[in-house]
Amino acid sequence: MSVSTSLAAAAIEGRGGEELRELPLPDRMRAVTVHAEDAEMFRGVEDKDVRKSLHVEQVPLPELAPDEVMVAVMASAINFNTVWSAMFEPLPTFRFLELLGRGGGWEARHDLPYHILGSDASGVIVRTGSAVRRWKAGDHVVVATAHVDEQEPATHHDGMLGEEQRAWGFETNFGGLAEYTVVRASQLLPKPPLLTWEEAAANPLCAGTAYRMLVSDRGARMKQGDTVLIWGATGGLGAYAVQMVRNGGGIPVGVVSSPEKADVLRELGCEAVIDRSEIEQGDRTMLQRPEGWKKMGKAIRAAVGEDPHIVFEHVGKATFGASVFLARRGGTVVTCGSSTGYQHQYDNRYLWMKLKNIIGSHGANLSEQWETNRLFAMGRLLPALSTTYPLDEAAEAARSVQRNQHIGKVGVLGLAPEPGLGVTDPEARARVGEDRFRLFRG
Repeated sequence: MSVSTSLAAAAIEGRGGEELRELPLPDRMRAVTVHAEDAEMFRGVEDKDVRKSLHVEQVPLPELAPDEVMVAVMASAINFNTVWSAMFEPLPTFRFLELLGRGGGWEARHDLPYHILGSDASGVIVRTGSAVRRWKAGDHVVVATAHVDEQEPATHHDGMLGEEQRAWGFETNFGGLAEYTVVRASQLLPKPPLLTWEEAAANPLCAGTAYRMLVSDRGARMKQGDTVLIWGATGGLGAYAVQMVRNGGGIPVGVVSSPEKADVLRELGCEAVIDRSEIEQGDRTMLQRPEGWKKMGKAIRAAVGEDPHIVFEHVGKATFGASVFLARRGGTVVTCGSSTGYQHQYDNRYLWMKLKNIIGSHGANLSEQWETNRLFAMGRLLPALSTTYPLDEAAEAARSVQRNQHIGKVGVLGLAPEPGLGVTDPEARARVGEDRFRLFRG
């Protein structure tokens, strides 16, 4: 048995921290990468097929900084930022790595000709840096996305406001789509014991983002009785938003693109569901015009009897004009992501004359992530995992997200040899009900 297999096997089997510390680290690992030399490969190409730019290859194990831990990654997940990285849009992420590397010291590690992607992960700590106090080898963890500088003053007000805040695995190197990763101790959360590795890995980025957008006092500040319009309600962000609105006493109005997705949403407990394909009638530009906005407004009022207090907006270019129109007088559009494009157009009269608000939201700070993770541990939020790929097929997983062929979140196994492992509290899982964990996998 090789060195890497010995350590990986010990982590998978749940061996104690002392044994994990004694086993030597491998020199190399498998990881999902993009290459700097490929950054221009899609110039002038209409279909930027990410299977052509993503590589699964052996790379050196990254060094461990004093404020970091090394995690044996059991599972990760695909996010839109992985797709953007692999398309080299809106710009190649090697620019981010170069800027980070200019900081010198440990930051210089990140400036490499390859970028290890992935902004979600669950796994087992196998090493801790000399400055790490609250975590130890053997701990089961999930990784929060915000890579922050704790010595920056603004970080202590809100981790997302610091100038040095970055999205781990997108604006930093050594992301979660690998067998091992290094992360700052300020990114760690305890893995919910009732979840499998892949279920736990599917949650941090999207669920934390949805929490900040809706629940946090830095977002839309949803209250009981608020009607919330949720675009892409069976997607990664939308599925968590639906649950949070219901948990908080709001009224979710979920927008989907097919009858099949509508059925999944109703199983999740969203009673007001709008199939946008019935409004578009084959015209995908309908919701970018006033004619389509008015049809959507009529459908919302038919479903719940009023206009939305909050519009949960992450689709971007294809829906943003409609979002501004649809929010009620004094209502709020809370926005992030923009999966269909960053350049938004809307009629400003509906914003200023009806006193509406637009709130930009990005990721989640550690406190918000901690509260979100607690809800998963309590069984009050369910993972939106729909399918899981092995690491060697990560490019296919990313392609499914790129083409919007998925619902919920798409998982990728790291060192975990198969799905379904990692549950350490089966009684808690049984209380929730196994079928509830599989809503997106039917």
